[in-house]
Amino acid sequence: MPEGDTVWRAAAKLDRALTGHRLTISDFRVPGYATWDLTGGTVIRTLARGKHLLTRIDADRAWTLHTHLKMEGSWHVYPEGEKWRRPAEQVRVVLGIESRKAVGFSLGIVEIVPRHDEAALVAHLGPDLLGPDWDEDLALRNLRAEPARPVGQALLDQRNLAGVGNMYMAELCFTSGIHPATPLHLVGDLPRLVRRAKQMLEVNKERAIQTTTGDLRPRERMWVYRRDTSPCRRCETPIRVEMLGEPGRERAAYWCPSCQPAGF
Repeated sequence: MPEGDTVWRAAAKLDRALTGHRLTISDFRVPGYATWDLTGGTVIRTLARGKHLLTRIDADRAWTLHTHLKMEGSWHVYPEGEKWRRPAEQVRVVLGIESRKAVGFSLGIVEIVPRHDEAALVAHLGPDLLGPDWDEDLALRNLRAEPARPVGQALLDQRNLAGVGNMYMAELCFTSGIHPATPLHLVGDLPRLVRRAKQMLEVNKERAIQTTTGDLRPRERMWVYRRDTSPCRRCETPIRVEMLGEPGRERAAYWCPSCQPAGF
């Protein structure tokens, strides 16, 4: 699933492309909205909230288009006449203005709600690491509310803090020397972990190539994520991967057995 900084960049891209313009194309290719037409409406803003995208459109009334990338979704912006880079059968939304189109592919969620209902879409989320509502104290209180919960699961729970996905979870645990299954009450410096999460997302939000090592070369960008069986960059112990989490909601966790011992 895309990380919070990926969604932030998608929102920024849509905001630059569409905000202030009137829609000449409004094409929703999902059940329930196939007959909707917001052509003539003005795009007011697109913003990210955690991993959710909210595009505000003023048409016959104030609407919000809510989209979520889930595992495979993406938004592309194309100048008029440019060939799309993904198949047409994957298109879920097309928003067009006079000179360009924004095309949403394989979006996991597409819904249109009255603007006054927008807040309810994201009311369950914790403070957003990249949002104006960021509140470190609240994020820490949320995390500490379940002291026996594994730190990896807790970081991925968007109700605690919004924006951390599987990649950043793995990298945060490694750079903090914590096994991802460590109970929260055994994490020595939880505020430092949370601050590091914000720092990682802030550093990467403006660039398309994410890195936690500072090295942008392929295969050198991450400490442990998707490097299973490769040698640890610090101690050369082979990186391990295992599915961890609650039954039915397991996620791949990566760690170094030497740098992140399971001492609990």
